[in-house]
Amino acid sequence: MRPYRRFFDTVLTRVDAERAHRVGFAAIRIAPPVLRRALAASTSGTPRREPTREGEVHALGLTFPGPLGLAAGFDKNAKGIDALAALGFSFIEIGTVTADRQPGNPRPRLFRLRGDKAIVNRMGFNNDGAEQVARRLARRSARLERRHHSHVRPPVVLGVNIGRTKAVPDQPAQGVLADYEKSTRLLAPYADYLVVNVSSPNTPGLRDLQAVASLRPLLEAVRRQADVATARRVPLLVKIAPDLSDADVRAVADLAVELGLDGIVATNTTLARKGLLSSEQDVRRAGAGGLSGPPLGRRSLEVLRILREQVGAEMVLISVGGITTARDAEERLDAGATLLQAYTAFVYEGARWPARLQRDLVRLRAQVARW
Repeated sequence: MRPYRRFFDTVLTRVDAERAHRVGFAAIRIAPPVLRRALAASTSGTPRREPTREGEVHALGLTFPGPLGLAAGFDKNAKGIDALAALGFSFIEIGTVTADRQPGNPRPRLFRLRGDKAIVNRMGFNNDGAEQVARRLARRSARLERRHHSHVRPPVVLGVNIGRTKAVPDQPAQGVLADYEKSTRLLAPYADYLVVNVSSPNTPGLRDLQAVASLRPLLEAVRRQADVATARRVPLLVKIAPDLSDADVRAVADLAVELGLDGIVATNTTLARKGLLSSEQDVRRAGAGGLSGPPLGRRSLEVLRILREQVGAEMVLISVGGITTARDAEERLDAGATLLQAYTAFVYEGARWPARLQRDLVRLRAQVARW
């Protein structure tokens, strides 16, 4: 058993999951140079700032040094982008950010299902709000400009995930559009790509926005606002739920093609609880919320295959949900994923996991190519 797994099983599992996240994330943020040196010494992978071309992915008009990124939800407030990238992620997606600051749902709201290496969360888009996050990103941009002004390639590809403020009512629909437009106006100038999140199960009414009749005007409004907010064209993607029916997945895919979206992120967490290995008592204790981790993998893969069949070969598909091993990653890429994201495996496997998975995936793909 790896040292981190022993530490996770004997120490972290005794601490409230949200508190453990805060402590672990703080440790990552304050010691990125140390972590970079440790990763370089402990793996044969390459830290993010010295990418190899072996696993490069060209998508969204950008170059990713590898296919694996960190999914939204870990760094909601853009506090540790470059420290997280130093661990071996090829891109970081911050958020979900809402137009206005909000505390999220009451605690406790984050739970582990150890028997499944899964997480249940009902965080509720707790974040600092678009204005504060935009100020933080502006300071980072200025700092990077001073430090890396001669570099053509930015330090890490940055995605920004935006969602609806809970206090905004469903009707009139103009209020929802204005809410997303505010986030877009403030955050698009700092995003390498922008994701419209309409798929979290923890904001009442949010998933209703996945219906094509509601989704169309929302995506059109965000696209217009992004084009006004910055002179460059920011790639726009939508993130969907695994709990959509196959027919609804196809309907969203058709809309994405019709509107000329740059991609789809699939999938968010699930409300389903079928086939879990964890005890019924543990599942009841976790309660309501979105489930992530290996139990989500099968459905996430199914949705990916439906999307690729529906949108054709060109549209970018970012597959997320249940990816833990290099073989998991290879299966998603073979099924049509352009890029991959993870969150739960990072929590269970530790800080060395991103670089290790990217390294193992390069080796696995090289073996397959030789066969």
